[in-house]
Amino acid sequence: MSEVSTPPVSAGLLWRVFLRLGLTSFGGPAAHLGYFHDEFVKRRGWLTDARYAEVVALCQLLPGPASSQVGLAIGYLQRGYRGAALAWLGFTLPSALLMALFAFGLAAWPDAGASGWVHGLKLLVVAVVAQAVWQMGRNLCPDRARQSLALAVAAVLLASGGLWLQLVALAAAALVGVGCRFPGVGTDSEPLVREQRRPWRFLVVFLGLLVLSLLPWSQGSLAWLAAELYRAGALVFGGGHVVLPWLQEGFVASGAMSADSFLAGYGAAQAVPGPLFTFSAFLGASVNGVDGAVVALVAVFLPGTLLVFAGLPLWSLLRHHAAARSALAGVNAGVVGLLLAVLYDPVWTAAVWSPADLAAVLLLWLALAVWRQPVWLLAPLSAAVGGLLW
Repeated sequence: MSEVSTPPVSAGLLWRVFLRLGLTSFGGPAAHLGYFHDEFVKRRGWLTDARYAEVVALCQLLPGPASSQVGLAIGYLQRGYRGAALAWLGFTLPSALLMALFAFGLAAWPDAGASGWVHGLKLLVVAVVAQAVWQMGRNLCPDRARQSLALAVAAVLLASGGLWLQLVALAAAALVGVGCRFPGVGTDSEPLVREQRRPWRFLVVFLGLLVLSLLPWSQGSLAWLAAELYRAGALVFGGGHVVLPWLQEGFVASGAMSADSFLAGYGAAQAVPGPLFTFSAFLGASVNGVDGAVVALVAVFLPGTLLVFAGLPLWSLLRHHAAARSALAGVNAGVVGLLLAVLYDPVWTAAVWSPADLAAVLLLWLALAVWRQPVWLLAPLSAAVGGLLW
């Protein structure tokens, strides 16, 4: 499955783009999907809205860090396994290095969660996610039925707040798509991956490592660290925020580290760009130094990576069947509803506290949607203004 469906970009360009995203993508998984949409759909045209929604839908259905899996899949579709590695490294290394350094100098790190510049970045995240919801909604919900489905998914998720309900809602959206015979959105184009070459081997490796992670290991050892982080990455749906309670059970309740250190690392993870799963680098460095940071970082991302490589070929095969295309159209509408729900909670509720905050969000959205200013330019500007005003 080494061929890709679009002419590949250069490895150097792929690395530079994802490294810039890794340095500037603040705000968590929902915001990352907005950044990716702005970069790869709007600005560079590497993916259409429909193909991007397919990748997002697949990654939302898999356990692991959804936004990182989307980036990994985009890199793979451009340059195969090498592109996937470059995309993951570029997007992950900046925040991983920051979190590992923070673990080594915890006493010198300020309370990032209370800083005004962090609040400024949160307001930018609201504008970015709102723009992504608006654009994806226009392209993926072109009729009343799919608009209604997207709003129904958003309403259910907002009313319940259940973690597993995201999967249930997307599965229900797929069934609605089949029942209503939604026309496919761009599904008659080339498949995401052309050649099918034993993708099941990745699933076998995933399951084998999961079994090994369930064995008893000596607490504090590198094997124990790898097992804890691999289980977290393999069994948790919903991204970085969802994995934190699991990690707290494994590291704090077990006595491997203090609750104060754990919470300090969590606060720092909110203030750095890139995926929240790089919190694992902090945990690994705190328990086992540099080696621990590397092992923990690889272990938490590995299961999601294996599932992406196993899932892409199957997804490409199923999407050409009529029922699968209708289901995909329903899932696409469900993804819009999912992002709409996330736009309110936790993105809006964590950032917009006053009329001044709302005014800032409107100006940032204006800069994104009307003035077409890049996110990488608005991120430091938002942080600077937040530091001055809040």
